Amino acid sequence: MGAHAEEPLVGAAPMVRPAHRLAGQGRAQSGLRRGFDGRAGGGAGGERHRIDPAADAVEATRRHARSSGLPIAYDVGVGEALPYNSAGFDAVVCVDVLEHAVNKVLAEAARVLRPGGLFPFDTMNRNLLARLATITMAEDVLRLFPRGTHDPALFIKPRELPRAMQCAGLVPGPMTVLGPRGVDRLLDPTFGPQPLTAILFMGLGHKPAHASGDPAC
Repeated sequence: MGAHAEEPLVGAAPMVRPAHRLAGQGRAQSGLRRGFDGRAGGGAGGERHRIDPAADAVEATRRHARSSGLPIAYDVGVGEALPYNSAGFDAVVCVDVLEHAVNKVLAEAARVLRPGGLFPFDTMNRNLLARLATITMAEDVLRLFPRGTHDPALFIKPRELPRAMQCAGLVPGPMTVLGPRGVDRLLDPTFGPQPLTAILFMGLGHKPAHASGDPAC
């Protein structure tokens, strides 16, 4: 899943993390590198799940969680085949994942969401500027990602994503731009809303209470 390795999740935020079970609620997050903090909305006794395809990264984060006393379950998996039962989560956060396999990831998110469940996400726009930033700079120059991590042909334009979400059984909601806002105390970049969707954008969808098939999909 356009995912990675620092903390897993299927949901949306500056870091991807796997699913969260929060006292009667479930939140899924995918990818370890970026995604929203799954603790949001959690209650006492809640259980969080985060996923990443890299077993070594998952094991490292498991050790960190144990040593820190964090109630997080880290699982090995990918967004295209989430290792969870259907209709098990109230939220699926998807960060830096859709640009790798948009249709399969959307379908899996819809499958594991309960009716009414939320789908926050971020992803890459498909244009020359996004390609320069993500591949030329991030992969080739700065080496933030291994070369070949991203395929620019799989990036998706903001105007295309609502249709893809509808075909997966999700209801698209508002979208806005996501971009760098500064750095944190560890000198890692922080992200937030920006005025233009040129490179990154984020949004929110949900799973309707009653499925309505779209014959055009």
